[in-house]
Amino acid sequence: MPNSDNLPLAGSDVPLGAHWDGSGVNFALFSANATKVELCLFDERGRREIDRIELPEYRHEVWHGYFPRIRPGQLYGYRVHGPYAPEAGHRFNPNKLLLDPYALALNGDLRWHDALFGYRVGHGKEDLSFDKRDSAFVMPKCVVIDTAHTWGDDIRPQTPWGRSIIYEAHVKGMTARHSGLREPIRGTFEGLANPRTIDHLVKLGVTAIELMPLQAFYDDHYLVERGLTNFWGYNTLGFFAPAPRYLSPNGGINEFKLMVRRLHQAGIEVIMDVVYNHTAEGSHLGPTLSFRGIDNASYYILGDDPRYYYDTTGCGNSLNLRHTRVLQMVMDSLRYWVEECHVDGFRFDLATTLGRERDAFDMHAVFLETMRQDPVLSGVKLIAEPWDTGNDGYQLGNFPPGWAEWNDRYRDTARAYWKGDPGQLPVLADGLLGSSQLFDKRGRRPWASVNFITAHDGFTLMDLVSYNDKHNEANGEDNRDGHSHNLSWNCGVEGPTDDPAIIELRERQRRNLMATLLLSQGTPMILMGDERGRSLLGNNNAYCQDTDINWLDWENENPPDVAFEDFVHALIAFRKKRAALWDMPFLHADPAPRNPGFAYWIRPDGEKMTPEDWQNAEARAIGLMLCSPDQCVLILLNAAHEPIHMALPQTEQGTFRCVIDTAEGTLSDKGLDIIKDGAVELRDRAMLVLETE
Repeated sequence: MPNSDNLPLAGSDVPLGAHWDGSGVNFALFSANATKVELCLFDERGRREIDRIELPEYRHEVWHGYFPRIRPGQLYGYRVHGPYAPEAGHRFNPNKLLLDPYALALNGDLRWHDALFGYRVGHGKEDLSFDKRDSAFVMPKCVVIDTAHTWGDDIRPQTPWGRSIIYEAHVKGMTARHSGLREPIRGTFEGLANPRTIDHLVKLGVTAIELMPLQAFYDDHYLVERGLTNFWGYNTLGFFAPAPRYLSPNGGINEFKLMVRRLHQAGIEVIMDVVYNHTAEGSHLGPTLSFRGIDNASYYILGDDPRYYYDTTGCGNSLNLRHTRVLQMVMDSLRYWVEECHVDGFRFDLATTLGRERDAFDMHAVFLETMRQDPVLSGVKLIAEPWDTGNDGYQLGNFPPGWAEWNDRYRDTARAYWKGDPGQLPVLADGLLGSSQLFDKRGRRPWASVNFITAHDGFTLMDLVSYNDKHNEANGEDNRDGHSHNLSWNCGVEGPTDDPAIIELRERQRRNLMATLLLSQGTPMILMGDERGRSLLGNNNAYCQDTDINWLDWENENPPDVAFEDFVHALIAFRKKRAALWDMPFLHADPAPRNPGFAYWIRPDGEKMTPEDWQNAEARAIGLMLCSPDQCVLILLNAAHEPIHMALPQTEQGTFRCVIDTAEGTLSDKGLDIIKDGAVELRDRAMLVLETE
C-alpha cells in the first residue's frame, strides 16, 4: 500500500515527465501498450525504495498523477506492467526499474548485473525467457528538479553561419589535464566554464564549440568487463539529463547553464553533439533500462519479425521517429536544451537514420519536416552527420536547406592531395569552393559544407602526418577496430622520430592541411588539440580511452607545437578579415547579378585551367583566384615532391603581395619578399597565399 502522505490526485497528461509547479509534482509517462504504471520513490541515497504508487489516470495513452507532497530532490523511477511477449514486440517486466525518458537529472551509476535484463541471461530461450529479479539496486535513479535559473544578461552570440569556425571538443578531455584548475572541476562543465579554458578558445579565434555527447549515457557492459569506459558517449539513455560524470559531486544542470553563459559572454556559441538515432539499450539481447520496458513496440522500429529490431545505426536499435510520441520526445528534448539551457545548435549523429522512411532516406521525412517548421529549432544551427549503416545510408549533400553537413569527402580529398595521391585536383578544387557540386542547390550556401581534416573518430592532425597505419591495440580488440582507410602519411618513419628532416616535413604538412581547411569556403571545424600537437599515439578509434592520450595537454611547450598554435591563430585571424573566404555565395568563373565575386583556377604558367588540364592525373600544382569587388586572394598549392615555378596572373585589382608561406610557417600582412618578375618559386609540398594591394 502506498504511504498515505503520497496519495496522488489525477493530475494532467501534459507536460510529460516530472514537473514541479511550486506546489507539487505532476508525473506523466507515455505508454500505449502498458496495463499499469507504478511510480517508485527512493530515499535520498537511492538505495531503498520507500514507496510505490500506481499512477491513477490514463488518458491519451499517458499515465499520470499529481503528488502535492513531493518536492524537488526526490529520487524516482517507474515499473511498467504489460505483456512480456517479445515475439509480438512487447517486453514489459515490472521487476525492472525504469528511467523516465523525460528525466531532467539522474543520480547514481549504472552497475552492470544480470538483473538489468528482462530475460534470464544464459537461458536456452534467450530473450524469450523471463527474469523476475528486481533491478533497482543496480539502476541510477531519476531526480525531480526545479528548473528555475537566473540567466541575467545572457545574450546568444548568433554568429552568422558564414563567419563560424567550429572547435570540436570533449567535456572531460578539454580540461582533465589542466593544472590551472582545481582538481574537483577538471573534466566537468565547470572546468569548461573556467576563464582559463575559455581564454584559450578566444585567443585561438574560434566562434563555436561543438561538444561531444553530454546527455546522460553509461559505459557499455563489454567495455566495463575490459576495464575501459565509453569515453566518447555515443550511447545515450537520457535525452533531457546531463551526463552525471560531467557534474561536480553535488552539481546539477545549473553548472551546464553557467558554462553556456560564460561561453556566450566570450562570444562563443555552444553546439551539442546529440544521438537521437538509437539508445543505450542495444539489441533484443540488451538490458531493460527505460524505453524497452515502457513501450518497446512504440519507441523502436521493429523488424518484420517484431522480436528483433530494424537497425540502421550499427548499435542494435533505431528509435522510431515516425511514431508521434517518440517524435514529440525528441522535439521536446531539443527545445529544452535551446529554451531552458540556451544552447545554439546541434550536430546530429548518424542523421540519415533520422531522415528515413523505413528503408529509404527522404529529405521530406517527418523529423526533417518537423524541424523545418519549428519556430524554435529552425532558428538554431543544425548539422547533420549525413550517413548511417543502413541501405543507401550515405546522403552527403541531400539534407534540406537550412542544414549544414559534415563533409567527409572534403576530408578525404584534402588528405589524399597532400599525401601526394594522383588525380585529386578536380575534387580538391570543388572542395576549396564549398563543394558546390554537392551543395549548390535549393538556395544553399557554401557554409552548408562543414569542412574538416580531422574529427574525434580517426587520426588527430599530428597522427595523420606521423602514422601510416592505425595502432588501436589499447582498445582490446587486437587492432581490428577503427578504419584502415586513413589516407595518412608518416613522412618516412612510423610514429615519433628524432630525424630533423622528417620532423620538418611533418610540420610543413600540418601547416598545409590546416591552411587548406581555413582558406576553403565552407564552415571549418578544428579538432580539439590539433592546434597543440595532440597525439593519440596512432589510435584512430580512441572511443574507450579515458586516459591522458585523450586529454588536452595544457603543459605542452614543445617549440614546434607552440609555433603551430600561433600559426593556426594567425590563419583564423586572416580568414576573418577576408570576406572572399566566407561572405560569398558559391563562386563561379564569372560575376553574376546577385554575386559580384568570382573565382577561377590557374596553371603554373599563370593561364586559366582548361578542360584538358583537369584530366592530367599527375598534376599536383594549381592556383585558385578568389575575387570580391575590392580584392583578390590567390592561393597556390603544390603537393608534388619538387618545387615549381608559378607565374602570377594579371588582375585589375592591383599588384600581388605574398602573405602566407606554409613552407616557412610565416604569415605577414605586410607581405613576404618572394615575388620575382611576376612569379614565385613554390616549394615542394607547400602553399603560398597572395593578395592584391
